[in-house]
Amino acid sequence: MQKYTVGIVGATGAVGEEVMRVLAQRDFPIKKLRIFGRPGRNDRSVGFKGKIIPVEQLTRDPHFRGIDYLVFAASGQVSQNFAHLAVNSGCIVVDNSSAFRMAKYVPLVIPAINAHALKSHQGIIANPNCTTAITLMALWPLHKRFKVKRVIASSYQSVSGAGQEGIDELERQIKLDVEERRMTNDRFVFAHQIAFNVLPYIGNISLSGYTDEEMKMQNEGRKIMDHPTFRASLTCVRVPVRRAHSISVSAEFHDTVSVEAAHSVLVGSPGIDVIDDPSGNRYPMPLEQAGHDNCAVGRIRKDCAFENGLSFFVSGDQLLRGAALNAVEILEELVKLR
Repeated sequence: MQKYTVGIVGATGAVGEEVMRVLAQRDFPIKKLRIFGRPGRNDRSVGFKGKIIPVEQLTRDPHFRGIDYLVFAASGQVSQNFAHLAVNSGCIVVDNSSAFRMAKYVPLVIPAINAHALKSHQGIIANPNCTTAITLMALWPLHKRFKVKRVIASSYQSVSGAGQEGIDELERQIKLDVEERRMTNDRFVFAHQIAFNVLPYIGNISLSGYTDEEMKMQNEGRKIMDHPTFRASLTCVRVPVRRAHSISVSAEFHDTVSVEAAHSVLVGSPGIDVIDDPSGNRYPMPLEQAGHDNCAVGRIRKDCAFENGLSFFVSGDQLLRGAALNAVEILEELVKLR
């Protein structure tokens, strides 16, 4: 089997660590792994498959030559600064940031949905937004059968969506509350206390009143599903959950839909587990989905507001399906195309 040199930019962050774990777990054919730290960090080494790998620092003229695949798991600014340099050095880039998602020349890929888009890449492939990815894992099989028209949704996004710093802030605030100490000044990541609270605002506000995070579902969904008329109204909410995002979805379809038909479509769909037994207290929950590759969908019912619609609840680990796992699955598809 041919093996490849793989690089990871931002490997010491939450997503980068997951990329390394998934590469090892899925036994991706690696000849050599090169690790690049996040700017401003002085990490010296990381462990991978029992080996200690030195962390290289990103410079203005980074040495990317010889790398077959380079995964970016850092900020959009880092991707904008270095992705094209990597392509010019002969790398194929898989980018986890939002820097290139809507660029016409960059495929935006969820392999279970549109792996065929990889054939047209020009050196850069984008990973979708984590909430979009988790939602579309459930919505895409339904769209193929019933042709989705529009969705109204609310997301329940875990603090790990803001990185390790978000997790740390939640845990510090819980500790302060247990100790009955004031936490007024213990806010570095979120604008308000996140412990025992929900924040209905993620991203940057636009003139429309939606945030850029909320518009990603519609914009990215249109590109991934090749569905230019798809419409999505989303409210993004940060919740005090460590890991895994959840989305409550009401979807309207063109073709006649039923709960029974939806079940038959979703059961066995790639990357989906149907957990739908409310009377038995079985439904998707972020606590149960953390660390799992598949997304779970349940609470499937006829929507009482749409004439021809379904309501459902989907939960998935955003560090996996929304980032690391999706990136590694893209690498696996790229290997097949060689």
